[in-house]
Amino acid sequence: MANSKHDSVRIYAMGGVGEIGNNSTVIEVNHDIYVIDAGLMHPHEDMLGVDTVIPDVSYLTENRERIRAILLTHGHQANIGGLPFLLKELKVPVYGTRLTIALVKESLKDAGVGYQNDWFIVIDPDKDVKIGQTRLSFFRTYHSVPDAIGIAVHTSQGTIVHTGDFKFDYTPVNGIRTDISKISRIGDEGVLCLLSDSKHAEIPGKAPSDAVTGDRFNHILYSASGRVILAIHATNIFRIQQFLNTCALHRRKVSIDGRVLEKIVSIAVKEGFLRVPNNLFLSWEKASKWPKDRLAILTSGSDGDPLTPLTSMANHLHKRLRLQEDDLIIYAASLTPSNEKTVTHAIDQLMSEGAQVIYGDQVHVSGHGSADDLKLMLQLTRPRYLIPIDGEFKMMRAHQAIAESMGLSAHRVFLLDKGDVVEFTKGKARQVDSVPAGRLLVDGLGVGDVGNIVLRDRRLLSQDGTVIVVVTLGRRSKRILSGPEIITRGFVYVRESEALLETANHIVSEVLSKALTQHVSEWSSLKSGIRDALSRYFFDKTKRRPMILPIIMEC
Repeated sequence: MANSKHDSVRIYAMGGVGEIGNNSTVIEVNHDIYVIDAGLMHPHEDMLGVDTVIPDVSYLTENRERIRAILLTHGHQANIGGLPFLLKELKVPVYGTRLTIALVKESLKDAGVGYQNDWFIVIDPDKDVKIGQTRLSFFRTYHSVPDAIGIAVHTSQGTIVHTGDFKFDYTPVNGIRTDISKISRIGDEGVLCLLSDSKHAEIPGKAPSDAVTGDRFNHILYSASGRVILAIHATNIFRIQQFLNTCALHRRKVSIDGRVLEKIVSIAVKEGFLRVPNNLFLSWEKASKWPKDRLAILTSGSDGDPLTPLTSMANHLHKRLRLQEDDLIIYAASLTPSNEKTVTHAIDQLMSEGAQVIYGDQVHVSGHGSADDLKLMLQLTRPRYLIPIDGEFKMMRAHQAIAESMGLSAHRVFLLDKGDVVEFTKGKARQVDSVPAGRLLVDGLGVGDVGNIVLRDRRLLSQDGTVIVVVTLGRRSKRILSGPEIITRGFVYVRESEALLETANHIVSEVLSKALTQHVSEWSSLKSGIRDALSRYFFDKTKRRPMILPIIMEC
């Protein structure tokens, strides 16, 4: 077990609770900190201009000397995508399986983050390791990216089990199943707390096997008369394997579109997780001359996502792919609340132009366990406490209901927000204080310099436009020398709103004249008066609230 008979244990999440992505959980054993996963999240539609969202890990950077390891469950960006930012701040060992570490190194190269090979330790899931004073063991899990694992942290109070993302697939693509026997053995030792994937807790029954997708690919390619284009997540190696196998069966050559996809396919082949039939791949130069009924295309976006190529094709903006007669497009990914509107619009546009598009359950099976998978995990581990992770709050709540249906009382399930701390003493848990946590928005080179106020301003600009007021005042005379001139963008069509803007001009002149008569010369007061007066006027006349930017010059 552990070094001490009285281990102090604390658990909290820096991300991945109450949200999809940003997965990062922290386990403290005595003085040592173990970080499990360091992911990112794709921005919501209202995060205008934001490229990426990552957890705020300021608490970890302040306690860097206590961090013993970052442990990775698998290679999805939701679990490893924050490492390029985190490793700029923290130089600590990173543990992961062979494929996961290879994907991390490629991610760091793409981000321009230098690293040393000795930062990374490759995990053998069949062997335990001791990090600091704590023993850790691992178990294989089946997920949509290969080489995924769960993690068990052994303490004197009992074992803490982090499942990572998983499902129980009895006919897996690569033959590697979630290791039921090892999970059961860990359960027999005594599990203090289970930290378990919640993303599909609301879905009843058992998650379907990936094997069904291979059968569907076979039927689709059998009847396809033109090109077959598969838009897919670059890390969905199992789905790519199924597609390549089916293309070989139907004697179709395959071309790859997407720099990230090419790299991940190359890494997966090199590490032995993707087997490519001989002479299957075809260069783009040859693909343009190849018969359409013998060609298939794998495509993914600049972030390894399937949505970018789909929308680019729909909007005729794709650099390589232009719609052709008899094209059949497969969108092999989930529709989520954040992308459903965009995906359905793109599919509708493609279909209106004659393409056949296949999507949804016909060609995609999730790598996350549904309700019955979560029940089996609970039955195998038999935890004293449960902390649902990796999901929105409603998913975590559904996970709680599943646990309660299996006899785990409500007070033994903790629904945490970011930073909430659960402390374990003598085998009993209670929620105590919290640590600083939240989100950092990445916009270009800026990390964390875009906040709620900036997003609010961007939303205002996108909804109601902007009005710029330019006026020149005399430094000594304190009179208006020129202007006011009003310039609008995205607010009203100027040629049809001359009367509105002329009245606005008079309002600005009156505000300035009155203020100057009262010897008000502070620019902040003058600008505030202009904004208040115009805001009331524009809302009264248009029911819009444009952003108003007064510019006052002196001469």
